[in-house]
Amino acid sequence: MTAPYTFSKAQDPWSRVWCDTTPRHLAGPGDPRHVTQALRAGGWKNVGDPDFHHVVLASPDYRHSLVLEPTPDAYGAWWRITSENWHASFGGNTPVEIIAGFTDALLRPPPEAGQDIWPTLQTAGWTVERDARNERARHPDGTTTMKRSAGLDNDWFTWDVVVTPPTRLAGQHLLWSAYFDERTPRHLLAGFVNALGDPAPVSRGRYDVPHNHLVEQVERGAQGEQIAAAHDARLKAARTAARKARRASAPTTLPASAPGAATTPTARGR
Repeated sequence: MTAPYTFSKAQDPWSRVWCDTTPRHLAGPGDPRHVTQALRAGGWKNVGDPDFHHVVLASPDYRHSLVLEPTPDAYGAWWRITSENWHASFGGNTPVEIIAGFTDALLRPPPEAGQDIWPTLQTAGWTVERDARNERARHPDGTTTMKRSAGLDNDWFTWDVVVTPPTRLAGQHLLWSAYFDERTPRHLLAGFVNALGDPAPVSRGRYDVPHNHLVEQVERGAQGEQIAAAHDARLKAARTAARKARRASAPTTLPASAPGAATTPTARGR
């Protein structure tokens, strides 16, 4: 079994009280290994420099990369994911379960039909608004907005997610944010949105959240060995998804037969 995953400051999940924490978009970052170990299980390589305080992962074909670079500013873009022609970023306080909605989709082949973003959020109770150049969706609690907007002097669109406290906290106006450029594949955005709108609680240690008064924590659900087993099952699922994706992208054309092979008579024919 994989070593139990907890925050770096505590390696023993049995010594902590784990709580079902809601709403998930305000639950704080969680353990980054929820994202990085799943990618590693899916075949991504660790190409970072051990002398630097960061994580750099590259996909097996080197078309995608993930950089996790913590900074003193927890509200900055700690997570950066790039490809040949697009990039995305997430703030340090973004819940890893929501980031994983995006990164897990990198391990699966793209669906044949793209998923529209807004109906998913509308089903989750979000309010969607549109004008001539912008589209936005707002969470029912008013803290979270996802917006697709055009530049002032061009038609280049970007996606932005901004999460703010419901009331001002000592002048603080931001909890976390995410950014996607217009070329980000829609199935990756859909994975992110599905995770963002999911009402299921996430596991966090008692009071191990940035703002205790914004969430509800209930001492129930997975504890200790169950936390470790769930993570182990997640890694196995990542390996399975990556294998299926590789098989789906593998060439299916059979090698051509040797010249004359089809007309060569068999021994019985002779």
